[in-house]
Amino acid sequence: MNEDHSIVVVGESLAGVTTARELRRLGHRGSLTIVGDERHAAYNRPPLSKQVLDPELPAEASALGVENLGAAVVRDAATGLDLDRGHVRLASGEVRTFDTAVIATGASARRLAAPGQRGELVLRTLDDARRIRTLLRTATSAVVVGAGFLGMEVVSACVRRGVDVTVVDVEPPLRRLLGPYLSEVTLARARAAGVDVRVDPRGVTLLGDPVTGVRFGDGTTLTADLVVTCAGDVANTGWLAGSGLEVTSGVVIDAAGRTSRPGVHAAGDVVAVRTPRGPVRRPFWANAVRQGRVAAHGILGVPDAPAVFDDYFWTEILGGVVKIIGDLPLEGEPQVLEGSLAEGAVLSWPGRDGGSTVVAWGLKRPLPRLRALAAAATNGSA
Repeated sequence: MNEDHSIVVVGESLAGVTTARELRRLGHRGSLTIVGDERHAAYNRPPLSKQVLDPELPAEASALGVENLGAAVVRDAATGLDLDRGHVRLASGEVRTFDTAVIATGASARRLAAPGQRGELVLRTLDDARRIRTLLRTATSAVVVGAGFLGMEVVSACVRRGVDVTVVDVEPPLRRLLGPYLSEVTLARARAAGVDVRVDPRGVTLLGDPVTGVRFGDGTTLTADLVVTCAGDVANTGWLAGSGLEVTSGVVIDAAGRTSRPGVHAAGDVVAVRTPRGPVRRPFWANAVRQGRVAAHGILGVPDAPAVFDDYFWTEILGGVVKIIGDLPLEGEPQVLEGSLAEGAVLSWPGRDGGSTVVAWGLKRPLPRLRALAAAATNGSA
């Protein structure tokens, strides 16, 4: 690719920055522009629900750093993509032209508030995390709506601060993600820590304007000083209306990061990867990194690109670190590879397509060790 070839990465996200870094590493010397819509420079999101909510740690997220990439950084929101003219429209009215575009605009928190209802708290950005951190200083009670990874991390932050916390969901904690076995373990751990766990298959609605609590399906209500919605995310694809790109739950890409239109790649939380089972979104940190690398390889035509998915997940729940390698959710009971659930264990389940899923539950194990265990379990030698 010659030095006159211009690339615009739309999204100063982990996937976007990884794409830019990989483009430079693989030899792209032409024009490179990164468009981001936050006032903060690019940062990692996992610390938001861990470090930033911890009163003993700085209210900062680790910077991703783009200073040495020779890239123009434009802090403005993208409002449209014109593929016929080869340009990105920005909220300021500016237009950025490109030969190749990378869509890495990530996702936004799914909201439950009714139209016009004020005061819903979510956790997606550094500003969101800092606001919740400030409110936790004086709160004595909290309700967290959603018992997935993010919701349980917010619950953990409340427990650390001595805030009485209730978590509500349509199913038990982490059931959809981890399956019934580890969900039951999580439920027991939460209750032992004093967390009130409420399950209502009918769901809840937010109460008050501004929000002061939740209303359950049977009409009963629960109020608290702090109410945080952790109900998943929605890919940021609205700005692509009329672009002609294939969009389902996200921008649809193939295994090389290519969208339905030539000259446009995508990566990270904004994408849905085409698979034999249909387009699949897996909006996790490791996939954002992996897909940024895949997009750069595809743009430059460099062979030996990595696989489009990196099924590695990690979280911290009520003082315990959880690391996962492989497909989710998990069905049935696991094989115990190391330790015990009471003291911390490494567990294995059969995965889809002949693979295995390995979970370090409450044990600190390096990622290469877990990958080796997953490979050994897949080959029948664990």
